[in-house]
Amino acid sequence: MYDTFRSTVRFRKFEADPVERRLRTAVTVEDLRRVAKRRLPRGVFDYIDGGAEDERTMANNAGGFARLEFRPNVLRDVSAIDTHTTILGHHVPLPLILAPTGYSRIADPQGELAVARASARAGVPYSLSTMSTRTIEEVSAVSDGPKWFQVYTWKDRGLVKELVERAADAGYEALWLTVDTAVLGRRERDVRNGYAFPPELGPKTIVDGILHPAWTLNFLRNEPMVFANVAHHAEHGTRDAIPMAEHVMKNFDQRLSWADVEWLQSIWDGPIILKGIQTVDDARRAVAAGVQGIGLSNHGGRQLDGAPAPIELVEPVAQEIQGAAAVICDGGIRRGSDIVKAIALGADACSIGRPYLYGLGAGGERGVDHVLRFFREGVERTMALTGRTSIAEIDRDLVRWRDR
Repeated sequence: MYDTFRSTVRFRKFEADPVERRLRTAVTVEDLRRVAKRRLPRGVFDYIDGGAEDERTMANNAGGFARLEFRPNVLRDVSAIDTHTTILGHHVPLPLILAPTGYSRIADPQGELAVARASARAGVPYSLSTMSTRTIEEVSAVSDGPKWFQVYTWKDRGLVKELVERAADAGYEALWLTVDTAVLGRRERDVRNGYAFPPELGPKTIVDGILHPAWTLNFLRNEPMVFANVAHHAEHGTRDAIPMAEHVMKNFDQRLSWADVEWLQSIWDGPIILKGIQTVDDARRAVAAGVQGIGLSNHGGRQLDGAPAPIELVEPVAQEIQGAAAVICDGGIRRGSDIVKAIALGADACSIGRPYLYGLGAGGERGVDHVLRFFREGVERTMALTGRTSIAEIDRDLVRWRDR
């Protein structure tokens, strides 16, 4: 009996590293979300995790992928899977982009630096937000991988021009122009939590900080969080805690129009992607305006609740523009299989935001590595199981919409 017991029972070796212990139990993005929720103060987690109003759009972003099912082909030689593709003329190992997300240091002290390093190791483009907590130059110094820069059109056009010029000097290859934030969506979790940037200390947050001592100690030990790219501007670089909606209304230009796209083209010599396209008509206008990329996005469900799910726009937009610009599906991607589905409908690539922030909150830089491995392996496995050996072989015949 002892021999039988010894031959069938194996005890997992104890892992002394707490980060590795956490990541070992996280086999999905949802697992990482749960770990991040446990480790981060409520206001911080809700800022990352939450959406606008009733959060229906946020839920529909991921739910749209569930309505797609595969039509796999079998008896094909899938011994060699190649996930390489081209995005905006650059060869990349995976049709994936890390979308711009602001305030990454709220999830981990290294913030954008950690994400940029992990992205460079994976070889996929990392997008730095205007509202980042590390500067354009700091990120460039730690990453030799492909980098994109995201701009909001501030009322201060001189500041926008300065940021664009700094990005060019630092080797960033493309610009996202976010076009869906004329005003800030009503993010009701943030309203309830009284969320401000930098995180504002009060009785409620002090109690939350005591319940999350590791995050609180990191917050107190590191330099203050600021809007790093504009901190040197007295009128934009305040260290006072301010509500997000107040900041947007004060600084972002509600007069943003197609004329501003032309102006941005005049100061940037490189690809421009419009992030926030939500109709076929606007995709057509974007192509007519000469942009190189269409970012199908509803800001992760954080702006207009009731906006269309990006995955449902991929096919009609791709059919309309016929390759005149790259189509990037942004929103709801939680598995490598979701990327394959979007490619099958006509997307050139997908971008993710929350998944890598969950990884950052759960395990810092190693958590982001974990997320990127998860997506790469998911794409490879899905391609093998559906009989596709290259990105070029992922065609419309691979998927079909199920009845709702």
